[in-house]
Parts: sequence; structure tokens; C-alpha cells
Amino acid sequence: MKKFITTIKNIWAIEDLRMRILITMLFATIYRFGSYIVLPGIDPTKAVENLGKQAEGNGLLNLLSMFSGGAFTHASIFALGIMPYISASIVIQLLCVAVPSFQKIQREGESGRRKINQYTRALTLLILLVQGPAYLINLRAQMGDAMPTLNWTMFLITSTIILAAGSMFILWLGERITDKGTGNGVSLIIMLGIIARLPEAFGQEIVGRLNNMTGGGLVMFLIEIIVLFAVVIIAILLVQGTRKVPVQYAKRVVGNQPVGGARQYIPLKVFAANVMPIIFAQALMFIPGILARAIGGDASPAAIALSNPQGLWYNVLTAILIIAFTYFYTAITLNPVQMAEDMKRNNGFIPGIRPGKETAEYIDGIMSRITFPGSLILAFIAIMPVFAGLFNVTREFAAFFGGTSLLILVGVVLDTLQQIESHLLMRHYDGLLSSGRIHGRAGMNAY
Repeated sequence: MKKFITTIKNIWAIEDLRMRILITMLFATIYRFGSYIVLPGIDPTKAVENLGKQAEGNGLLNLLSMFSGGAFTHASIFALGIMPYISASIVIQLLCVAVPSFQKIQREGESGRRKINQYTRALTLLILLVQGPAYLINLRAQMGDAMPTLNWTMFLITSTIILAAGSMFILWLGERITDKGTGNGVSLIIMLGIIARLPEAFGQEIVGRLNNMTGGGLVMFLIEIIVLFAVVIIAILLVQGTRKVPVQYAKRVVGNQPVGGARQYIPLKVFAANVMPIIFAQALMFIPGILARAIGGDASPAAIALSNPQGLWYNVLTAILIIAFTYFYTAITLNPVQMAEDMKRNNGFIPGIRPGKETAEYIDGIMSRITFPGSLILAFIAIMPVFAGLFNVTREFAAFFGGTSLLILVGVVLDTLQQIESHLLMRHYDGLLSSGRIHGRAGMNAY
């Protein structure tokens, strides 16, 4: 406890770090406050009641509500949240892999990065102009009595503009947090949306266990906390796990000074794909559910089984898709050939491996070996909420036992703590840990 208090004092003693933390807290408060501002003309009570019930039975809407911190079910001006920007980032990232013109822009350094950011923002705006009307039309279908009955067209246009402006404002807040605060701003905003649901879910679980003594009562709740703690440890090990590949750089003379000759390491991440495989797998698994609801009574038993998030076949197929997408996303984000070329260009080589093709094959082999156990652990964490539900854990609290919620929380917290520790060590203070250092995800986003 004394170590903790000393660390807090050291953090507060650094003026730059103190201001960054206060700025982050200020922007986070603004974001949470805006999440409760309802669109003009909508009855907020009926919006929360109707949209909440709809999200409970729809995995896609529940995911959107989670990432928006409940703003989606509040019909808030921030209802669309940061998801349009995430979708645009994924599309642009895939284009940078598949389209040569985008690959060329990406290799242009800082100017190329600015162009990619501009394209991402433009695509985000286009997505918002499509999602905004779709969200409002869904609102009207779900709660027509809470919507304005006069001049629907004008309401649709103005509300779409408000929703688009709200999402772009969230993006601006994220960028300001990255520049002037601590941590990755966009990732922190996603984390805030997720963690905002934790107090209510925690309270519901305590009340539910205490009122249902046949379910184990307080003892069962303590077991849940222990299991949750163990899953968090597994998630931390997954996020921080790396395979260090030694690289030797040849010594050369620049002017009169010898340069190079040192041995360094390439940290290949076990969790290189991040949460993207889970998001891709869930997106595909929404399709059978949508088809089953569209077909109605004529839906086949297979479609019904695959649309049940608690069912066996749904989770088996989800785990298989996560493993497949882990390999796919790792392959498109890490290019062993490019890594080998960059290493050769800088007079570097892996000891015992010939530069060029053999180096690329060696790195590719290592990535294949470490990706397999990583994908299995990722699939296990993704379906952990289902196992928690089998032991009568409430749906809201079970979501924190795994899936995107847990992985994003762990990753963002580690990144933020790593930045804080860097400020402490730079000013000759002790780090956050008594031994070792906190290792984040090397600048990777949470999505």
C-alpha cells in the first residue's frame, strides 16, 4: 500500500503527466455526458425501454450498444459512437494490403500516413450518412409513439446531421486525448463505453446471487470473482506474449565513427491480430440470425441453431472462425517478405539464417507456430461468457468474462499504464511495478 501511495505522489509531482491525466479525465467526462443527451424530439424514457429490449435479443445491436457505452440504446447524439470510424479503418487497412496504389501511399512515410487518415475520415463520413438514416428508421419502427409525427423528412435530415457530427466529435476527442492526454484516444473511448456498463452489471450480479440462495449465494459470487481474475491473467499473458527473434546488424563506418554491430530483437506478438478475429467472426455469425428473423416461422432448424448465441453449434462455429481469421489477419498485417527486405537493407540478419528468402521463410514459420496457440486461447476467451452463463451469471456481467470487452479493457489499460510508467522512468522515478516493466501492445490499437 505504501508503494502504491508513493507512486501516486510521484505521478502527481510530474506537472506534464498530471496535466495529461487531468485532460484525459476532462475529455472522458465530456464523452460520457454527451452519451446521455437524447436527440431532439425523441421521448428518452420510451427510447431506453424499447431499444434496450431490442438490443437484448439482437447480438449486433448489443455489440453496438456495448461499444457506444449505452448511447445507442439512449437514442443519444453519440448513438453511432466510434464504430463507423473503426469500420472505415478496417476497410482502409485491407485496401492497403490488396490495392497497389494504397500500398504506394502507405510507403510514403508521414505524408502517406496523413493521406490515409484523410481517406479514413472521408469514408467514416460516408458510413455515417448511411448508418444515420438506418438508425433513425429503426427507431421509428421500434417506437413510433416516441418519435415526432410531423415533418418526418426534416427530422430525418437534421437528426442524421446531428448523429454524424456527434461521431466526428467523438473522433476529435479521441485524437485530442492521444495528442494531449495519456494512452490511445480512440481505444480509451471504446474502453469507456465498455467499462460504463460494469458497475450496473456488478450490482445486478451481487443482488441476484444474494437473493437466490439456491444458486450458491455469496460463496458462488466469490468463485466468480476468482474465475474472472484468472481469465484476466490469461488475457494479459495473451496480450503481452512475444517471441523475440534475434537480429545482428553489421558494423559499418559512417565518417570516422563506427555504427551498428549491435544485436537487437524483433518482438513477434502472439496476439498480433488483436480483437479483429472476434469482430469478424461475430459479424459473420450475425447473418444466420438475421436470416432466421427475416424468414420467421419457415426458418430451418440449422438457421435457428446458428442464430442462438448460447447454443453449442453457434459457439463451435464461432471458435473455428476466430482461429481462421486469426491466421488471416496476422497474414495481412505482418509481411515476412517486407520484414526480410527491410532487415537486409539495413545490413541486418538473423544469426544462422541467410538474408532474403530464407529469412522470410524463417519469420513466417515462427509466426505460424506462435499464432496457433494464440488463436486457441483467443477462441477460448471469446466463448468464455457462454460458459459463465451456464452457471447462472447474469448476461451483463458474463460479458466481462471474455470476448471483445475483456480483451479491449486489458489491452487499453496496459497501454495507458505503459505510457504513465515511461513518464516516471524518464524523470528517474520508480516504475509502477516493483520489478520489471509493463509492456503494452507496441502501439497497436484496440480494434
